[in-house]
Amino acid sequence: MKKMKKVAAAVIASTMVLSLAACQGSGATAVTTAGGKTEAGSGETGKTAETQGAGGKVKISITFRDGGSDALKNWFEHAYETYEKKDSMELDIAPITASEGDYFAKVALALQSADTAPDIVCEDTFQLPSDVAAGYLTDLSDYLKDYKEWNDGTFYGPLVDGVTYSDGSVYGIPYCTDTRGLWYNKDIFKAAGLDTEWQPKTWQEVLDTCKVIKEKCPDVVPFWCNSGVASGEATSMQTYEMLLYGTGEQLLDENDKWIASSGNILKSLNFINTIYKEGYGPSLSKVLNGEAGNIASREYLPGGKLAISLDGYWMTGNYKETGSAPWPEYKDKLGIAAMPTSEGQEPGSITMSGGWALSIPQLSDQKDVAMDFIKHCMSYDIYLDTIIAQGNIATRTDIASDPTYSSQPFMEKCTSFLSGAFYRPRNSQYSTVTTHIQTMVESVVSGTSPEDAMAQYKSDVTNSVGAENTVTK
Repeated sequence: MKKMKKVAAAVIASTMVLSLAACQGSGATAVTTAGGKTEAGSGETGKTAETQGAGGKVKISITFRDGGSDALKNWFEHAYETYEKKDSMELDIAPITASEGDYFAKVALALQSADTAPDIVCEDTFQLPSDVAAGYLTDLSDYLKDYKEWNDGTFYGPLVDGVTYSDGSVYGIPYCTDTRGLWYNKDIFKAAGLDTEWQPKTWQEVLDTCKVIKEKCPDVVPFWCNSGVASGEATSMQTYEMLLYGTGEQLLDENDKWIASSGNILKSLNFINTIYKEGYGPSLSKVLNGEAGNIASREYLPGGKLAISLDGYWMTGNYKETGSAPWPEYKDKLGIAAMPTSEGQEPGSITMSGGWALSIPQLSDQKDVAMDFIKHCMSYDIYLDTIIAQGNIATRTDIASDPTYSSQPFMEKCTSFLSGAFYRPRNSQYSTVTTHIQTMVESVVSGTSPEDAMAQYKSDVTNSVGAENTVTK
């Protein structure tokens, strides 16, 4: 499959203030199941009784990762309450409480059986190629033929590409995207005698800042980046790929071969190694567990115990009044700097962008109703509230001009990062390669030399994708 191309700046500029999608109705009775069990629709056979709700209503189920915020749950409940067809449908909201990596594994398992497959599933778009290849998801192309907002350019183009398979089939409706940068606590910077309008130009400037913070504020963690296997994609995309792409290299070369060993891979690992070797990072007990990201964003950063965090815009959702860690002062206490390229080379800064989509499992037996409900969830008014609550960037271009949305703290600057955004490869092998990235990064953090970690990565990737699909630079 072809890899995602860099988003053209001209295209992004026209959609600087992103927006949301509109839709039509569907219905459901919001019933939140306990224990995170995924109960869902099936194919032509299985769960016949379970697909009938109270009073003969059609029952559909929706599954997503419960990351400690109620934003998604509230979205689906509100969508049901405003759904014009709710009298004929019952909705089973079935969150899965798990780390990101475990969520993907549990969803993959659920999608294999008609007895456990939900009718709607929240998919990280990087996972789509492998789930499509496995036959887990429904091709939505026919449903989209009369979906006005899908066909009139309302949805942000690069995100449409992200849910489109190599043959042109579509397997999800994107509902959020994000960008990443260096979040920093201005109070700590002030205490360390640093400029509170910080914008480093190179990686070395980032490290120099960490050194000053360690010397002037010894009780503060200077720098946090997700660095363990338990952090899943946050380690692969948010840390390693932000660094690697900042060197000018990508995961795949121009011939779509996986770069298994290179000077730029080593440079990226050396940066991570320096963070931990020099004592700029958190203790391993904090960073090598599945809650690392939450500890950084919900405890350390607002608590004045962390100076700089390499993280995404979505993090601000924690600080809303309805978030997991309300912090009314965040808009004044935090700063955001673009992540610089390694040596300050063009384009000067780097961000990785991703997103999530609403998909319909192949084994759902209520596909028509599920798609109708998805359209309603993505309708302007319903979507506007949730994208603000999530602290994410919208996937609909018409939301961008909404003053409630565009006035959100840091929205304009973080959206502007999209002009240089890169996306993970649309390659079915990525879901395997990414696990090797996580292992490589964690091994460096745990004391393995960058050279040895890269050698193991090369071996692992070669064994997984085949020597003919790898290259050394």
